[in-house]
Amino acid sequence: MDGWDVAIIGAGPAGLAAGIYCARKMLKTVVVSRDVGGQAAWSWEVENYLGYQLISGAELVNRFYEHIRSFPVELREREDVTSLRGGGDGDGFEVVSEKGAYPARAVIVASGKVPRLLGVPGEREFRGRGVVYCATCDAPLFGGKDVAVVGSGNAGLDAALQLSRIARRVYLIDTAAECTGDEVSRRKVGEAENVEMLLRTEVREIKGDRFVSSVSVEGMEGGGLRDISVSGVFIEIGSVPSTGFIEGKLELNERGEIVIDSNNRTSMPGVFAAGDVTDVAEKQIIIAAGEGAKAALSAYAWLERGA
Repeated sequence: MDGWDVAIIGAGPAGLAAGIYCARKMLKTVVVSRDVGGQAAWSWEVENYLGYQLISGAELVNRFYEHIRSFPVELREREDVTSLRGGGDGDGFEVVSEKGAYPARAVIVASGKVPRLLGVPGEREFRGRGVVYCATCDAPLFGGKDVAVVGSGNAGLDAALQLSRIARRVYLIDTAAECTGDEVSRRKVGEAENVEMLLRTEVREIKGDRFVSSVSVEGMEGGGLRDISVSGVFIEIGSVPSTGFIEGKLELNERGEIVIDSNNRTSMPGVFAAGDVTDVAEKQIIIAAGEGAKAALSAYAWLERGA
C-alpha cells in the first residue's frame, strides 16, 4: 500500500524514541501529534533521566526534538488523532486526524495521558481564565499572586514547588490526610515558607467574574465552607489515558490503559503501544522512552515477517 511503513500516534518520550528507532531500521515513518514532548514538557525539574543530573522538562524535550529531527522522520504537529481505521484484513491501517489520513502498514500508539478533571462548578467556565492544568506552561503568569494547587501527589507537589518561587502564596489542597508524592518532593515543599497545606479539604467550587477570584473549600472534618481568594487554580490530580480514538478496537484494562505484552504488542496484530497510555506499571520518562524503542523494534520484526 502507498503511505508509510509505520505511523506513530503521539510525540512524547515514547513516540519520539519509537520514531528514532523506526528510522534507524530504515522504515518510512510518520509521527502525528498535537504537540511534542507530552507530559515530559510539563516537568519543572527532571533529576532522574540518565545522563542528566538536573534538567528542565522543556530542555529535555528540546533535546528529544533535535534528536528526532536529525532522522528522516515526518513529524506532523498540531494534529489531534480522531480514529484508527483498518486492521484484521491485511490491508494495513489509517491513522485519521482532523487534517487528514495517514495510511501505514503498522501503527504504534504512544498517545500518553491527558489531565483528569476536578469536576466542580466553575472548572469549565474558567478554563484558560485562571483554571490551569500545566504549571510549567502557565506558572509565570501568576507572579506575585495567590494561587491554589489541587492535588498532593508528585504532580501537585511539583506544581507547588514551581509556584512557590513565583507566586506570593500557594495553597496546596487535597482530600488526603497526608501528601502522597515522593519524600524528596514533600520535603522541598514543606520547606517553602509561602506554601500552606490544606489537607483533608475538598474543593467545592471555583468562583470569579471574567477570571478566577476565589476557590470555595470545605474541611472534611467540619468547619463548613470558606472562600480563599486566589487568582489561579492549578488542577494536578492525575491524568487518564488518551485512548478515545481507539475505543472498541484494542483491549483496555479497567483504568482505560492499552493492554500490551512484553513485546509491546496489543490485541490487534500490527498495532503496538508504548508509554503512559499502556498498562506498564511505572509512568516515568525514562521508562516511556525505553518502551518506545521496544515497540519500534517489535513493529520492525512484525513487518519483516511479511505483514
